[in-house]
Amino acid sequence: MARLSLNKIEKVYPNGFKAVHGVDLEVRDGEFMVFVGPSGCAKSTLLRMIAGLETISGGELRIGDRVVNELAPKQRGIAMVFQNYALYPHMKVYENLAFGLKLAGTPKAELDQRVRHAAKLLEMEHLLDRYPKQLSGGQAQRVAVGRAIVKKPEVFLFDEPLSNLDAKLRAAMRVRLTELHRTLRESGQAATTVYVTHDQVEAMTMGERICVLKDGQIQQVDTPTALYERPANAFVASFIGSPEMNIVDASLQAAASGLAVRVGDALLPLPADKAQRLQGGSAAVRFGLRPEHIGLLPRPQGDSTAAAAKLRFTEHMGSEVYVHVDLGALPLTARVPAEQAAALVGLKRGDELSLHLQLSACHLFDAASGANLLL
Repeated sequence: MARLSLNKIEKVYPNGFKAVHGVDLEVRDGEFMVFVGPSGCAKSTLLRMIAGLETISGGELRIGDRVVNELAPKQRGIAMVFQNYALYPHMKVYENLAFGLKLAGTPKAELDQRVRHAAKLLEMEHLLDRYPKQLSGGQAQRVAVGRAIVKKPEVFLFDEPLSNLDAKLRAAMRVRLTELHRTLRESGQAATTVYVTHDQVEAMTMGERICVLKDGQIQQVDTPTALYERPANAFVASFIGSPEMNIVDASLQAAASGLAVRVGDALLPLPADKAQRLQGGSAAVRFGLRPEHIGLLPRPQGDSTAAAAKLRFTEHMGSEVYVHVDLGALPLTARVPAEQAAALVGLKRGDELSLHLQLSACHLFDAASGANLLL
């Protein structure tokens, strides 16, 4: 059993700075959990406390049924893959993979079997006689992962392992690591994984659940789909998604249709189901709408509201176009299919165009706390 349990975990440094504030989290047996958040949110600090590389100032940490607060890293049943891979330059790949097992006194036959099994899983059997300086970044990363696999740990810990790779290789390695996790789990090997990244695309594509952190506190823990569609607050909404959600200051107003939200110069009638959830809500709110819910052409479903805006600039991304506009004094980004770009032909900066806002997909956040008022 490799369930990971964090109960009111805190980290306070000698100078009094509190980096982690009472974190409560359950990582299920065999789960791929991703910690994501901006720089300085304490995601790596939290990972290092799980690994035993940072002391825990308060709370209880369990791996399986054991409390491990005071245990040394080697006693915790974890294996960690670092950002810089930390390979021994004077050892061949085989020796790098085998080094930890040798220190543990693993019998030679078992050691060889484990090393070759890991090499096969990671498709690097042809690399076993090479030195680290002869490896590409992706190959070195695979060796670092293989070194973790041979230990057969209860929990895998990854600290931004792909950040040193170029974009194309990083995308390929995301797929490889995700498949590896599923292969290990299906084969019966413990595969509970905690993966730290600042890249929300990595988090969304790799994590079975994602823990969003800010300033040493958990903002939301949920599946990628739930985080994207039902963010708990404005921070999660803006952090998850690329391009990020449009979030602007707005206010609620009574209208002939029931309840509307004023965004810049536009008065947008809210769908009835959303208006019902806002009875007695704050007049000052923040209006959120993802770029793909803003179009340049009328929607045949009839669930959109038109608003006039002025063009700022466009970004052509191949299959889609990011259209940056001003709605009054408020900047918005629309994400539209490339075929809609015909509506932009001949337009220049400052020209007016018609936006179509899919209000059935909008979010409203409390102006003070940032909480999602529609949940």
